[in-house]
Amino acid sequence: MTFNTKEVLKQTFGYEEFRQGQNEIINSIVNKKNVLAIMPTGAGKSLCYQIPAIINEKKTIVISPLVALMDDQVSALKQNKVSAERLHSHLTDTENKEIWDSFCNGNIKILYMSPEALMSQSKINVIKKLDVGLFVIDEAHCISKWGPGFRKDYEALSQLKEIFPNANISAFTATADKATREDIMEKLTNSNCELILQGFKRPNLSLSVYQKFNWKDQLLRFLSDRKGQSGIVYCLSRKNTEEVAEFLNQNGFKSIAYHAGQDKNIRKDNQNIFMTDSGVIIAATIAFGMGIDKPDVRFVAHISLPSNIEAYYQEVGRAGRDGKPSHTMMIYGLDDLFQRRRFIEEGDSNAEHKQMEHRRLDALLAYCEASSCRQAALLGYFGDKTEPCGICDNCIKPPEMKDGTVLAQKVLSAIFRTGQYFGSTYIIDVLRGTKSEKILKNKHHEIKTFGIGKEIQKEYWQSFIRQIISANHISINIKKYGAYQITESGLKILKGELTFKYKAIDIKDTVQKKQYKKTENINVEDKELPLLKKLKDLRLKLAKEQNVPAFVVFSDQTLHHMIEVKPKTTGEMIQIIGIGPSKIEKYGEVFLQILINNNKN
Repeated sequence: MTFNTKEVLKQTFGYEEFRQGQNEIINSIVNKKNVLAIMPTGAGKSLCYQIPAIINEKKTIVISPLVALMDDQVSALKQNKVSAERLHSHLTDTENKEIWDSFCNGNIKILYMSPEALMSQSKINVIKKLDVGLFVIDEAHCISKWGPGFRKDYEALSQLKEIFPNANISAFTATADKATREDIMEKLTNSNCELILQGFKRPNLSLSVYQKFNWKDQLLRFLSDRKGQSGIVYCLSRKNTEEVAEFLNQNGFKSIAYHAGQDKNIRKDNQNIFMTDSGVIIAATIAFGMGIDKPDVRFVAHISLPSNIEAYYQEVGRAGRDGKPSHTMMIYGLDDLFQRRRFIEEGDSNAEHKQMEHRRLDALLAYCEASSCRQAALLGYFGDKTEPCGICDNCIKPPEMKDGTVLAQKVLSAIFRTGQYFGSTYIIDVLRGTKSEKILKNKHHEIKTFGIGKEIQKEYWQSFIRQIISANHISINIKKYGAYQITESGLKILKGELTFKYKAIDIKDTVQKKQYKKTENINVEDKELPLLKKLKDLRLKLAKEQNVPAFVVFSDQTLHHMIEVKPKTTGEMIQIIGIGPSKIEKYGEVFLQILINNNKN
């Protein structure tokens, strides 16, 4: 029986035309070629192997990494009257045996399996006797040691070419740089493989990246005009997913959490809710995402740094699979970077792979601090090119570039003079002239660099240092608890042999104010009266030193509001009635210290 691919597309799946690139891949597979297809997320890769599997007179086995993906694809194929099944651990032993027997008896055309199940010796022995013509490796980057999602259970798939020399192998992924692509082809086909690159561009996605100051405020601002839309909020930890889901529900959104620590039934239920209901926001770790094919996800937000640039591409790619305009946002801070470095170092991979992961993270950081088009920067990492997208944050509002050589020299000098033993908080305290207990103990208040940046806000220094790190002038030593160390290029800046340009920083834009009701009379509870007295005593002391009335420092209303809000950082302090950047600069640290000490007691 002969089949026409376009007829199968129409009769089985109900589509009139192939999407861009699909027909080329399908024809190559139908013509018995080994194929590695690199396709952007949402490009319709499933059809690229499902149609050849239907046409092929022999059986097809699809290797998939996720149970949810298998279930979704098999259900969709059955809806289209294609004989397909799946084997996985969420089914009973009886169900798995019935499916396996049915496949062996020739009643199932397409079988989805995990790599572990496929490569068990008992399964291999049986499959050798069956007429399997095509093996499909989905999420093929998992097989490569250079890939972002390397999985040891995928390694065994490199044996397929020897075990089944007469079968063809097709591999699919959305994320693979040159090193990863070459590794996949070598492992699966001894490089006897047709590489089909369909590009990485997602023109319907608007990309935006911001520095993290208050993730709750920043997330709410992003979601303010997106109520009723489906979306994903990626979080760093399991605890964080629960916190985000609760926070969003409290603020009028419909949200659920998803992470690997949940009971599998809860996890399955939450995924089903997200996939079937509209207007649901799922707060998830990276355990959620691979293989998720919900077409109407309108946004993806990251409230912390993803693991690497490939993972970021995969995760933002969950949005807008229907081709309609969709939005992404990432907020990140230095703490995120430190955590990611620590995760890499504490992992069980070898030194070579750890080094590669650090480089991938460096690439992501450079993307975050990019001053040009986000889409172009992202595609550039994969060796792809595009014109400016016109819809990312940098295209809409191009950043102003400034000469930061002198500022960078101040930072680098502070790092050098303190012995390259300290991280962000300590270095900024030195620059701002903060006489903390630790600085006094180390006698770093006596070095020349102490206080040379006291006129600059803490948040400004944080952003500036991130850009120095992204330019690889400072490295972070994980083994020394995140200590900053000066790189070779950083030494050149310090010596005046190299200049440093940075993206202009606007603290007014990045420190976002909460909307508080500005009532005229804010009462202080009796239990807070001792704290109020401490704040008033400090206010009076500062007023006398300047020979001005006390209210010139802060009004009573401001002190009362300070007690109500209880800010923990100077960034949060700008939320207070009557406090602007200049007063934060002048009085923020000393008042904040009283508030923090009071919270400890």
